[in-house]
Amino acid sequence: MSAVSTFPAFNISIQSGTMAVREALKKLMEGLTPLSLDVEEAGTVELVMAEALNNIVEHAYPEGDPEGPINITCSHARDGLHMTVIDAGRAMPDGRTPLGTPVETDVALNDMPEGGFGWFLIKDLAKDVTYDRINSENHLSLRLAVAIS
Repeated sequence: MSAVSTFPAFNISIQSGTMAVREALKKLMEGLTPLSLDVEEAGTVELVMAEALNNIVEHAYPEGDPEGPINITCSHARDGLHMTVIDAGRAMPDGRTPLGTPVETDVALNDMPEGGFGWFLIKDLAKDVTYDRINSENHLSLRLAVAIS
């Protein structure tokens, strides 16, 4: 039986804050070791999760708000890696994720937008991206088509 078929689901719980994203990504990548992801797959997982977690730290728990919990659940199935991220921070504007449309980059350097790339990357690289606000918590679920069996 391969490591992929016996991959145990796992959870990561951290507190929002300056080192939260780095801490979560380290734990996540360690937890994914049994999948033997290639460099490209690992990079995709790390990039998507870094963008999602940075959004939580910066927007759900913005500066001045108390640090709050962030919980990540990770499981593997035949169609890839399934991840759910739950936080108790501020809700998404209008109760949904941003559209994630490409940002215009053919402009002068001074006219480049500061943000707007994250949701485009998440929605471009991940599948089945859903967001729900349930009982004062944000639930972001997505699937990454890595380690497909």
